[in-house]
Amino acid sequence: MSGGDLTKLIIKCYKDETFQDEIKELEYTALLNPDKYSQIFKTEYKKEQGSGSSNTAPKFTRSPPPDLDLELLFDRTGVIAHYGKDENGDASEYVYKDYGTGISKDIEDFKKTVYAYNGDSHKPNYLWILWGDLNFQGVLTEMSFEYKLFRSDGTPLRAIAKVKFISVIEDNKRAAAENNSSPDLTHYRTAKAGDTLPLMTYDIYGDSKYYLEVAKANNIINFRTLQAGQKVFFPPIKKTS
Repeated sequence: MSGGDLTKLIIKCYKDETFQDEIKELEYTALLNPDKYSQIFKTEYKKEQGSGSSNTAPKFTRSPPPDLDLELLFDRTGVIAHYGKDENGDASEYVYKDYGTGISKDIEDFKKTVYAYNGDSHKPNYLWILWGDLNFQGVLTEMSFEYKLFRSDGTPLRAIAKVKFISVIEDNKRAAAENNSSPDLTHYRTAKAGDTLPLMTYDIYGDSKYYLEVAKANNIINFRTLQAGQKVFFPPIKKTS
């Protein structure tokens, strides 16, 4: 796409955290691109001070997934073109349409994408937000609407949606990004086909001899055969020579 083409912000909708099972009919295209968005990155530290001590250095605990804040416009005043099919059935054109029903249906469709409970996965949908350099995978954490213009009968014609998302990173991708095998940290891993507990223990601690401690922590009896997709907890350990 050339630099002069207009690219709309889109929100794709998925049933799963691997972003493979897309719900294409729920894809949302912004009416107008936002004039700003915010990404928030945090780190968390423990600041407890030991008894009898005058000061202590903060101890790093974790880096939560980053947040994304957006503001999106909904408008049915008739002055802003909506994406839709023209008289030739061409869905690539932006056409002026005011269906006379206000923005209620537009907002309900948006809520179906980002907020509604998915009966198949028993949770809201996973979202992939794309626009320019913005490439964000996550879930909705908060949403509010400020209604601005109305018809004489009270039908809302314009609203600003303020939406907050938190990032979702698949377990295996998170482990690769952290590249962290320190034995004094807590680790969670997802077993793949063919994995054994001694092998996974070696990957975490650099020595497979701690697999019995891991088996005990997870109440695992058959440590040589793990189920694909099984979550395994690797506790902090004190390494021995």
